[in-house]
Amino acid sequence: MEKIRHRVGVRAERADVLAKLTTLDGLASWWTRDVTGDATAGGKLDFCFGRPDRCAVMEVAESSDTEVVWNCIGGPEEWVGGVLTFELDEQGEETVLKFTQTWREPVDFMSHCSTKWAYFLLGLKSSLETGEATPFPGDLQVSSWG
Repeated sequence: MEKIRHRVGVRAERADVLAKLTTLDGLASWWTRDVTGDATAGGKLDFCFGRPDRCAVMEVAESSDTEVVWNCIGGPEEWVGGVLTFELDEQGEETVLKFTQTWREPVDFMSHCSTKWAYFLLGLKSSLETGEATPFPGDLQVSSWG
């Protein structure tokens, strides 16, 4: 199993970072403004990126003070069956967010998504530290894939 991994230090309380991962308003503030569903454990979230064929459906497998885990149950073929994990740890004056996404195999789309995840996770950081982020559809286009 292949993995995308990122680590971002956020100068904010863990509860504030957690709210960005566990509420619709929080998620819409840094990833995509088009998010619907239930962000609590057992719920399902729909994230869309402009077209019906560019949506992902996540089942919230776990949601605690230190970890949020999603199972991808719909969306890009390469994502389905994968697990997305957001781990939170307080270290000094920051909350460290460790992100992992599992993939069946390393394909070009994985490289693209790794770049976009870095971009969006830095947006999450900025949304808390400066009040500014650029979620989809205002995000930076890194290639013709988005």
